Amino acid sequence: MHRNRHPEHEVTIAVVGKYIEHKDAYKSIYESLDHAGISCKTKVLVKRIESAELEGEDAANLLRGVHGILVPGGFGYRGIEGKIKAIQYARENKIPYFGICLGMQTAVIEFARHVLGLKDANSTEFVTDTADPVICMLEEQRTITRKGGTMRLGAQPCKLTSGTIAQRCYNADEVMERHRHRYEFNPDYRDRCSEAGMVFSGLSPSGKLVEVVELKDHPWFVAVQYHPEFKSKPSKPHPLFKGFVEAALAKQGA
Repeated sequence: MHRNRHPEHEVTIAVVGKYIEHKDAYKSIYESLDHAGISCKTKVLVKRIESAELEGEDAANLLRGVHGILVPGGFGYRGIEGKIKAIQYARENKIPYFGICLGMQTAVIEFARHVLGLKDANSTEFVTDTADPVICMLEEQRTITRKGGTMRLGAQPCKLTSGTIAQRCYNADEVMERHRHRYEFNPDYRDRCSEAGMVFSGLSPSGKLVEVVELKDHPWFVAVQYHPEFKSKPSKPHPLFKGFVEAALAKQGA
């Protein structure tokens, strides 16, 4: 539970992760939510949900009543299907959703399975021979030999599409954000996703790499390939965290 000194409102945010039992696993996420809450004069109550628990549960049993859902980064297959169920619940019930790194990749998988109808869609990180590798390691990643091997690391530029949620939150056309991942959105699925309502609101300067996705006809659904939590400060909350808490407030008051 995170408290502000003089909150005027409160919202409940579900953080759905695979390391929930480890106290400091998502410390930067919780702190960033606090920073946003302070800015919004809002008490942010965090409901920590182990993603593996969702796999055998009706998502509504654990997520009913929350005002926002956040899926953070991570590695490995454990708990992935639970994260996908949480994202589906957020998408179908119009609950503000914020996906970070793996939370962006699982949002793409969920969309491909349940909107595009590609029932076996997955990441090649989890299923190497999946029929629909909507998340994969791109050829240019395989050739990287500097620090981190195939990982994309450090601050990288992202160009934002005018009029999107991300662009309005940042109030900028280009930003620098920190990365730590190997797998990317597969460009072979870009047209199909776009036609079905996915918005590619942030791209690398070359236009080849997808950095931010949003959904049409959803009040606030933003998923990013990078880690915005590393740039948030008490006196200057990260604009996406602030936008997410504002959207949760709007949901709470709806």
